[in-house]
Amino acid sequence: MAIARNLPLNGRSLDWPAQTRLLGDLAARAGIIVLFSMMAVRFGFDFMETGRVTGLFLLLSETIVVVLTLVRRAAVTIDRSMKARLLTLISIMGPPLLMPGAAAALAPELITVLMSIAGLSIVIAGKATLGRSFAVLPANRGVVSSGIYRIVRHPIYMGYLLTHAAFLIASPSLFNLTTLLVADAALLARAVCEESTLALDPEYRSYQSRVRWRVDPGLF
Repeated sequence: MAIARNLPLNGRSLDWPAQTRLLGDLAARAGIIVLFSMMAVRFGFDFMETGRVTGLFLLLSETIVVVLTLVRRAAVTIDRSMKARLLTLISIMGPPLLMPGAAAALAPELITVLMSIAGLSIVIAGKATLGRSFAVLPANRGVVSSGIYRIVRHPIYMGYLLTHAAFLIASPSLFNLTTLLVADAALLARAVCEESTLALDPEYRSYQSRVRWRVDPGLF
């Protein structure tokens, strides 16, 4: 029995490298969905038991990641290096591993809710501007420089950091602190890695010259 060497896609066949990339992309999307599902169950039970809503804002932020991962457009240029893959994996796996804690919050929930709303608003504004140009691995899916991208080059990451800080204040634990330190360090390194790919585009280099800061004005 003959074995097909190419997988059809839209009436065309793919060579083996293209097949590998396609299967890898499908596996990445499936992995993100599994991690998100586990997070949704854990945070949902915590809300029903405690009534705390800070974690739900973090969950909503991650929901947007899942949706845009599934509908993102094809990349013009993409970094498939091991470094890029590891940074992406570590930064994405952090939030789904967080555990709503039994320890007392470090601040009233009103404060963490307001922080979460601010962070989520930044994430939504960034992703609304970015649209289907959202990427998981460092990639060029079109240069976006309008809206909130006029302030910093990676506003979505700024929103992530704010929602992460809010959750850590609401659910302080050594595990959550360690997880977020590692994940967010990878997130910042990922921003630098992304720019090495995006900077291959003259349009992005022009954008870099106009918008100085990557994530946080005055800091990074």
